[in-house]
This record gives sequence, C-alpha cells and structure tokens, in this order.
Amino acid sequence: MKLKRREWRVNLSVVILGLILVACGRLAPGPSQVDGSSLTAVASLASPTPVPADSHTPAPTATASSTPTVAPTATPTSTPTAIPHPMEIQAMRQRAYPGSEIIIEETLEPGSNYSRYYAYYLSEGLKIYTLLTVPNGEPPAGGWPAIVFNHGYIPPAQYRTTQRYIAYVDRLASSGYIVFRIDYRGHDRSEGTPSGAYGDPGYTVDVLNAVASLQQFPQANHERIGMWGHSMGGYLTLRSMVISRGIKAGVIWAGVVASYPDLLTRWRRGDRPTRTPSPSGSRSWRSSWIDRFGSPEDNPDFWQAISANSYLADISGPIQLHHGTADESVPLEFSEILYQQMQQAGQTVEFYTYEGDNHNLSNFFTTAMNRTIDFFDLYLKDSP
Repeated sequence: MKLKRREWRVNLSVVILGLILVACGRLAPGPSQVDGSSLTAVASLASPTPVPADSHTPAPTATASSTPTVAPTATPTSTPTAIPHPMEIQAMRQRAYPGSEIIIEETLEPGSNYSRYYAYYLSEGLKIYTLLTVPNGEPPAGGWPAIVFNHGYIPPAQYRTTQRYIAYVDRLASSGYIVFRIDYRGHDRSEGTPSGAYGDPGYTVDVLNAVASLQQFPQANHERIGMWGHSMGGYLTLRSMVISRGIKAGVIWAGVVASYPDLLTRWRRGDRPTRTPSPSGSRSWRSSWIDRFGSPEDNPDFWQAISANSYLADISGPIQLHHGTADESVPLEFSEILYQQMQQAGQTVEFYTYEGDNHNLSNFFTTAMNRTIDFFDLYLKDSP
C-alpha cells in the first residue's frame, strides 16, 4: 500500500513539472509566432480651399419654382467593393493619363484669325482624332490659353470631325483660345470601340488624356486649360474636373450633370437620346449595375462612389452652367441641382437659364456664348 502511494506522488510531480515547462515555452515565442503589421497608403486628391462666390457669380436669371431642395452629399469614406469599380471616382484618380505629343495630319481651311488642323493624340494606345485650332500671331507669355471641347451625344457612325458645333468652335477660337475638339474613341476615324459615357470610363479617359496632351503642346499654356461640354460632354466635363487638377474652369451647356441615383430616377425615358445598340449586345449599365450592386437605396456607397457630385469639394475650378427651360433632352433640374450642390460645397458657380429655349440654346446662342467667353476670359486669361 505504501509503495503505490509513493508511485502516485512521483507521477504527480512529473505531471506538474511538465505543465510548468510547457507554460514557460509559451512565454518565449519564436519569430514565427510574432505577427507583423502593415500600413496601406491611400492616394487621394487634396481638397482645395473653397472659393466663395463673388461679384462675378450672378444668381440664375430664371429658376423654376419647382427646384428641389438638395441635401449635401457626403463624400464616400471607403471603397464599397473589394475591387474598386473602374467607374469609381477614386479608382479613376489612381490611373495615369499621360497623353502624348499632338500630331498634325492635315491643315484645314483657316478661320478669321486662327488656323485649323486635323490632328490626333494617343489615349490608352488609341489614336484619338481632333479638330485643333490655334490663334494667329504671337502667343502671350506662357502660351495661348486652351479649351478642351467635349461634344454631346451623336451616333458614332454618323459623327464627323469637321461637322456640327462649327459656330461654337469658331466663337471660342476667334476669341484667342486654342480649341481642342476631340473625337471620342470609335468616332469617325478615332480608333477603338465607342463604349458610351455613362457605363464605361473610356470617354473620360480620352478627355483626361486630351488635357495631358495639351499640356505638352508647345503653343499652349499648360496652366491655363479650360473645358467646355454640351449634354453628354457636360457629364464628361464635370467628371474630369473632380478627377484632374489640370482643368482651371469649366462651362457646361444643358449638361447631364446629375448624380447616378438622379440619372436613374429623374431622367425619364423620353428625355434620353436614342442610343445605337451595343455591338456586343450587352445589357445597359442601369440594369446590370442594379443586379450586381443593388439599388441606390440598398447600396448608397457604390452609387455615391461613381457620382462626380459626391466630390464637388475637390473640383478643380469654377463652373458656369447654361440650360434652356424647354429642353426636351436633358432635364433642367439636373443643372438646378448641381448649382445648389456647388453652392453647398462652397465652390464658385454661375447659372443661367433661358426661357423657352431648347437643348442647343438656339434662340439665345449669342447671349450664352458671350457669357461663356467672358467666363473663360476671367479665369483663363485674367487669373494669376
């Protein structure tokens, strides 16, 4: 009986000693047991100091009484998807837009006080053709101020570089500006597939590469580049100005300048211009994105992240808006809402409405163009 008790005591001591050794081993971890921490750098554009509206910022000449009250739109604070969608503003800011040398292929008939050329530049390796105008005479110090001209929707198969917007380009060119009226990919002789503006980043990439190409053009002042856009071109102008810091001022006529939730709910089918079917037969961005990401109510972060309106605090310069009250293609409220949002963001904005005028401002073209030129003169010629 005593022998068994002694054996039990010895075994218990061995067990206790083993437990102590195991515990001590855990107190001294090897290199493989130590977790390292990593830091992720997030690149973003710094928000500019808001510029208050001044005496050069008139109130609208006529604002519809049904103008909706717009709550400030919060900038998304995080990427809503594991892999950023290529249309997200932050994703587009991460991309490079190197542009290229502008190559003149053909000299065209000159204007009253400027030369006209058929030229091209490169965007993602694609030749993007343009109508280029350059003022005659000795350029000012630093070079001529320049304007990237973004035309509205024209069926790509019908689009021709030297047609449409002739009077618009002439007024800007004869006022002492280099005008760079670009053909988006797949238009006329431009290479690539016409992808559409609202569901694919391609046209915006072409616009931003146009800015970079002008910055390399010897006769242009790379610090005095503005942008003009009509309809779909207004969408591209607003979007480019919250992505790039190189655009000093923008003018938008009858622009598709609403947020994506408003494009879904406020743009009636009758307002939208007819689109040619996609060559691939793919579904529209509206239905495919809702199926994939949910509605704006279900997934507001995604829809804010792809909307330029969510980033107006970062816009690169002042905006001037023009819209006819009888526009049957793009709702007047798109410009009304953007005007309010720009004011709420503390940005400089002008807004003019034209009673009874159409999508092209045909009845008030001279008035609207005079205001456009005055605006560009103020911010591209007179600005320090």
